[in-house]
Amino acid sequence: MSNNDLESLSVNTIRTLCMDTLQAADSGRPGTPMGIAPVAYTLWQRFPRFDPADPIRPNRDRFVLWQGHASVLLWSLLHLAGVQAVDPDHEALGRPAVTPDDLRTFRQLGSLLRAPGVPVDQRRAALIRHYRTLKD
Repeated sequence: MSNNDLESLSVNTIRTLCMDTLQAADSGRPGTPMGIAPVAYTLWQRFPRFDPADPIRPNRDRFVLWQGHASVLLWSLLHLAGVQAVDPDHEALGRPAVTPDDLRTFRQLGSLLRAPGVPVDQRRAALIRHYRTLKD
């Protein structure tokens, strides 16, 4: 498989995961995640100083998206990158921050991913811990 084929497969995987998540939720618009998936893939693959196994390390880069329309993209990237969950004391929990079940229950009653905006739950990856929606 060539590098271009792998990149195309990766971008299409991100797009498909976003589409499936939104379809299951019966909520949200796929346009933003579909349109910026190639940009998000490139940013996550080539530029950040970030270790998914240690999401709270000092001097890490953060990836921030506007609330709402692109939140499913952020959740999908966290899942696909294998970012580990952390507890409120910033200790790694040894499990993924976003699981397939989290994505299946996106924006559903009782789901940790029900918020329309950027994730704020500290048990999720510290990569995004400091950011909230403008409505907070």
